[in-house]
Order: sequence, then C-alpha cells, then structure tokens
Amino acid sequence: MKTNEQSTIFAHPFIMVILATICCFLWGSAFPAIKLGYRWFNIAGEATGTQILFAGYRFTLAGILTVVIGSILAGKILLPKKKSLKKIAVLSIFQTSLHYFCFYIGLAHTTGVKSSILNGISVFVAILVASLIFKQEKLTPVKLFGSVLGFGGIVLVNLTGTGLDFSFRMQGEGMIILSTICYGISSALIRLYRKEENPVVLSGYQFTLGGLVMIVAGYLAGGRLTVWTGKGVSIVIYLAFVSAIAYTVWSLLLHYNEVSKVAVFGCLNPVFGAILSAVILKESGQSFGIKEVIALILISGGIFIVQKGKVDKVN
Repeated sequence: MKTNEQSTIFAHPFIMVILATICCFLWGSAFPAIKLGYRWFNIAGEATGTQILFAGYRFTLAGILTVVIGSILAGKILLPKKKSLKKIAVLSIFQTSLHYFCFYIGLAHTTGVKSSILNGISVFVAILVASLIFKQEKLTPVKLFGSVLGFGGIVLVNLTGTGLDFSFRMQGEGMIILSTICYGISSALIRLYRKEENPVVLSGYQFTLGGLVMIVAGYLAGGRLTVWTGKGVSIVIYLAFVSAIAYTVWSLLLHYNEVSKVAVFGCLNPVFGAILSAVILKESGQSFGIKEVIALILISGGIFIVQKGKVDKVN
C-alpha cells in the first residue's frame, strides 16, 4: 500500500513539476552557498587542501543523510549488497572525489555565475559518454544539435568586449569543465549499476566513501578549517541537505516517471545557479547581464532539445 501511495504521489504531473523544480533550485543554490562557505570559513582561493576538506565534510554528511532519508522512505535500513561494494567505490571516485575535487577548486577561481553556466555542459558530456563510450544510447542528430546549441552558450559566456576570452584559467573554468566530465562518466555508471542496486543506496554510500576520501586528502594536503562560526557550520549542513534531499527526491521521480519527463528540468540548474549567484554573492565583477541571459537561453534550449528528442537505446 505504501508503494502504491508513493507511486501515485510521485507520478502525479503537477507534483512532479513542483518537486523537480525544487530539486533544481536546491542544486542551483549550491553555487553561491559554496562561495559563502569559503568566505565564512576564511578559505583562500589558493588553499586547495582546505577546499577539498570543506567538500569532504559536506559529502560525508550528505551520504549519511541520503541513507537515513532513503531508509525512512523505504521503511527499512538501506544496506548495499556485498557485490555492490566495488561499484560504490568506483562510483565514489567519479561522482564525488574527482568530480567535486575539480568543482570546488574551479569555483574558488571563478565567479558563481560563470561556474553555474559552465556546469551546464555536464548534460551534454553525459550524453556523449553514454553514447560513444558506454554505448547506452545512439547519438542522434537531435542530440548533436542540442549539444552544439548548448556549447554556443558556453562560448558566449567566455566572450569579452574584444572577442573570445582565451585567458581563462585551468584552475578556474578548466577545473569546472573537468568536473563535468567526471559527472558524465558517473551518470553513465549509475545507469549501468542501477539494474542491480537501489540508486539511493549507491548514492548514499558513495557520497560517504567519497567524502571520507576527500577529508583524508584534504588533511594530507595541509588543509585545515580553523575558523568555525555558526554561519560556517550552517552552510555545511545546508549543502549536505541539498545533496541528500535533492538526490533522493530526484531518484524517486525518475523511478516513477519516464526519464525524459524528469530530466528536462535539468535546464533549470544553470538558470537558478547563475541568478542566485548574482543576487546573493554581490562580488566585485559579479554580474548577470544580457550576455549571461542569452547564454542561459542557448544552454537551456540545448538541454530541452536533447531531452525532448527521441531516446534510441542500443541493444
């Protein structure tokens, strides 16, 4: 009876729209929240070890919260199968450790607006990885067109008054792009692994493992969080809840609805991220102008076209 009630709730079109939008809002809010965390913990842009340590605390807590929330929804304690431990370890490398190692460093060396827009290419990278490497889907002309349109937005956001900004830094924009590649690989792995394991279980335990690895790596790299304040602690807890709640709800929506109907809302991630970064951070040079609006339209249009295109699975 509980399963049928959940199915009715999460499959209801209006509820699905509301919950998917809330997930994207939460993920978008992580961009300015991380930068606020840097500010409140007094983490300098060059303090790589401390940035990794900060991320490690967030994802260790996020993993614990994901398992707890998932267990409550399932009505039982969620534990991974013994044969799934290797999958969790591999997934933790790409979805958490490497992904957020690159992401947190990149975010420290570029603006929240630009980071959120650049992060939009993760959808296209995921499609290329699934199509060309894992052979899970066909790379159709519609998907290619959507990807080209999206990359047009990425190029636009890097334009300066004199043309393309070739001075972008590997520590900034470059690391954000590398994080999207890791995300693309992890997305394909999740699709591959979910046939044998609950996706919430995979996510929760890989978050925990990946977070612990980042904590150790951060300490070994000399990272220390020496400035603890109420605001700093609250931002870590908030970021952990963002990952735990958004992923759990998103997984349930994918379980009870067609993937394309849910995934299309991913176009809102860079939109919310860029707008919230511009409104909340108010950094010097941080802006959200006509160029950023056009870039977001291109990226969102590309994501929409890709997600609405016919899904041709490879047998």
